[in-house]
Amino acid sequence: MRKTIAVLAVALTGLLAACGGTGAASAGGKTVTVYTVDGLEDWYTARFAEFEQQTGITVEAVTAGSGEVASRVEKEKANTKADVLVTLPPFVQRVAGLLQPYTPPGADQVTDKDPQGRYFAMMNNYLSFIHNPGATPKTWDDLLDPKLKGKVQYSTPGEAGDGTAVLLQLQHVLGEQGALDYLGRLEANNAGPSSSTGKLQPKVAKGELLVANGDLQMNLAEIAESGGFDVFFPADAQGRRSTFALPYYAGLVTNAPHADEARKLLDFLFSPQVQAKTADAFGIPARADVTATGPNADKIKAALQGVEIWHPDWAAVLGKLDADLAAYKKAVER
Repeated sequence: MRKTIAVLAVALTGLLAACGGTGAASAGGKTVTVYTVDGLEDWYTARFAEFEQQTGITVEAVTAGSGEVASRVEKEKANTKADVLVTLPPFVQRVAGLLQPYTPPGADQVTDKDPQGRYFAMMNNYLSFIHNPGATPKTWDDLLDPKLKGKVQYSTPGEAGDGTAVLLQLQHVLGEQGALDYLGRLEANNAGPSSSTGKLQPKVAKGELLVANGDLQMNLAEIAESGGFDVFFPADAQGRRSTFALPYYAGLVTNAPHADEARKLLDFLFSPQVQAKTADAFGIPARADVTATGPNADKIKAALQGVEIWHPDWAAVLGKLDADLAAYKKAVER
C-alpha cells in the first residue's frame, strides 16, 4: 500500500549522500538506488530482502508520486543519482530519453514495453475508484450529487499518475470537452488538490472523504490489510464500466552510478520466480508466460468482472499532455 515504510522511504538528503559514494552503504558499489512511484512498499520490502540475500547487493528506494520521481531523474541528469526508475505512464514515456536500453532475460514475454527497449512493464495494474461504506456511488453522475460536497477527492493530473489517469478516463467516457466540463462541475464536491493518491485511502476509510480515485493494486492491498472502503468503477450513462492499464514500468537510468548492480536487480524483478509473486501485492504479472494464482489473483479477477478494458495510445497522450493539463487547470480554475 502507499504509505511510508522506514526501510524504503529514504530521506532525499541521506540518499544523495549515499549515492555520492561517501556513505558506507555504497562502499564497493553494492547498493542500487531506485526512484519509484509509491504503491509497492510492502512488496519491495520482501523482494529487496530476497535480492540482497541472493546477491549481497542492497537496495535503497526513494518513494514519491509518479510525476515527482520522473522529474527528479530529469533534474539530476547532469549528476545522476538514481540507478533504476519505476513509474507510471505517461511519465515513463516523458523521460524515456533519460533511460538506457537494457533488456532483462525473458523480456520477450513482456508485451507492454518500449519498442527501443528503454522500459518494460514490471507489474500490471488498473485505474479504479474507492468509496466509504457510507456512500454507494455507481456512476460518474453520482459523484456530482450535492450530498458529496467536500467529500470527493482525486489526485492532481500532471502530478500523480493515477490523477492523470482520471483525466484520461473521463476523456474516454465523455470526450475531451466533456471531461473538462465534468471536472469543472465536480469542483463543487472536490475537497481540493492532492499530489498523492495513496494519502486518500485512509481519509476514505475514516469517512473524512467518501469517494476518491486509486488503482486496483493499491486499493486491494489496503483493503486486505485494514479495510474501510470498497473498490468500484464508475459507470457511464449507458451503464458501461471501463478502465485501462496503469503498469508499473521499470527502466535503467542513463549514466546510472551502479549500472551493473542495477541490471542484476532488473534481471531479478523480471524473473519468472519474482513475477509469480506480483499477486502478493495484488498486482498482475507483466510476463505472458507467468500466471498469478491464489486468493489474491481471484480477487483481482472478481474486481474486474464486467469491466471493459481499453488501451490508451501513450505516445498520443504524451504529445498533447501539456495542452490537456493547461485546459484542465483552466476548467477547475487553478
